[in-house]
Amino acid sequence: MRSLTPKAFANPSPGLEHKRQPWVLNAKLPSTLKGLILKGEHLTMAQSLSRLWTHLIFSTKNRFPFLTDKVLRREMHAYLAEMLRKHDCETLIVGGVEDHTHSLFALPRTTAIARVVKEVKRTSSSWIKEARPKLAKFHWQGGYAAFSVSQSNIDEVIRYIENQEQHHKRITFQDEYRAFLKAYAIDFDERYVWD
Repeated sequence: MRSLTPKAFANPSPGLEHKRQPWVLNAKLPSTLKGLILKGEHLTMAQSLSRLWTHLIFSTKNRFPFLTDKVLRREMHAYLAEMLRKHDCETLIVGGVEDHTHSLFALPRTTAIARVVKEVKRTSSSWIKEARPKLAKFHWQGGYAAFSVSQSNIDEVIRYIENQEQHHKRITFQDEYRAFLKAYAIDFDERYVWD
């Protein structure tokens, strides 16, 4: 690893004098930034890299228990994982219970979460109606919640998703959802969260 030296900041841009503080000058580059090349006074990056782990949660329309059949539920989770992967989302797990799903995946750096969710919901809704004609009224809720997950918490989130059935013996989906929104300091209005 290479430490930043005062020479690298010899001519800072106006207004960036704080970059000359000792804690910045003595910082070492993390190994994950090996593509960072020090050229004169400028830092340039050879390529754009990201790893945005995302915990996605959404429910069925009005939280109707469309997925009570455990075989169908497993098939839906497998289908959702397949659709996420088709959108270049490295998917670690998809799980849930009869009225909602949880997914943990890495969002590609060039893709908006809204686009991925829209396509995954659209295709999976069509798939289940075709696979099970008795579920012609199946719909996902209009909204969703997506939360960032640090690399160090991946295993904990996987266990959380794996244990959804046990978890929901103690807490409703709505209470779980509210708890996530509060934990991530997301302001919400109950009138517009549920559909």
